[in-house]
Amino acid sequence: MRPFHLFLAVLVAAIWGVNFVVIEVGLDHFPPLLFTALRFLVAAVPAVFLVRRPGVALGWIVVVGLTLGVAKFGLVFTGMHLGMPAGLTSLVLQVQAVFTAVFAVVFLGERLRPLRYLGMAVALGGIGVAAWAQGASGPLAAFSMIIAAAAFWGLANVATRRAAPPDALSWTVWVSLVPPLPLFALSLLVEGPEAGLAALRGLDLAGLGALLFIAWVATVFGFGVWGFLLREHDASAVAPFTLLVPVFGMVSAWVFLGEEITWLNLLAAVLLVGGVALTALGGGRSRAGGGDPGEGDGDGPGEDLSGGRTPERAPSAAPGR
Repeated sequence: MRPFHLFLAVLVAAIWGVNFVVIEVGLDHFPPLLFTALRFLVAAVPAVFLVRRPGVALGWIVVVGLTLGVAKFGLVFTGMHLGMPAGLTSLVLQVQAVFTAVFAVVFLGERLRPLRYLGMAVALGGIGVAAWAQGASGPLAAFSMIIAAAAFWGLANVATRRAAPPDALSWTVWVSLVPPLPLFALSLLVEGPEAGLAALRGLDLAGLGALLFIAWVATVFGFGVWGFLLREHDASAVAPFTLLVPVFGMVSAWVFLGEEITWLNLLAAVLLVGGVALTALGGGRSRAGGGDPGEGDGDGPGEDLSGGRTPERAPSAAPGR
């Protein structure tokens, strides 16, 4: 990988790590579901008018928009609103690698090699330590929401892989069109119109800056650069840089938010990052029956959600932050 590409990979990991601190800033100005809806609205508009629709069935865009945008990010923002620390959130979300592997076995017929089972066990041990740490300092309900968010992220990864979008940037923008309406509706039902109107009336530069950073820098720029790196290099060369995200997340939360890094947090980080590394990098995946994991069942490509056909090979899904 060229030095400039190395710089870009580290830069994106840093942006996605610091993004959790920025979310905390935004949650001081917006109710969580409204904030999530605005994040995707600003990411999609006006960008959707500048990029072509990705060459995949509309059904896949809707499925990923709901699982990633509504479920995953709605739970993350709500969990952080209820007391889950930003640094610990950035770490615990990495268990999505375990959920992705499990769902790939269930829905894509993949087989996992023994090293990956070891990695999953180590990562789950890290989750146990993180839960212990959170139980000593904050509500476990918020922690449970982050675990659920990681599970939905795993589902979105498998759906993205099955959809095989040819361009990461246009995929991100079009997927971002799906969550705003459901999230605005949920915000009205759960948070009430008064809370949303009060947040919009009291919007200041800090709140606006947090919204623009999350929508344009972390989402549009981050995914655009990540997609470029995946086109230029093997996924196995790019994917390990996501392990830097919780490092940047925990350090930035310590620097900017004063979050304490305890020995339990460090132990959880070592177990989770190490387990995720083994799960993600511990040997190739093999498909039941010997086929390539990116291919559909049978002799040709599989059917998509709307009855169309998907490409035979699906690129590795970039992480969603």
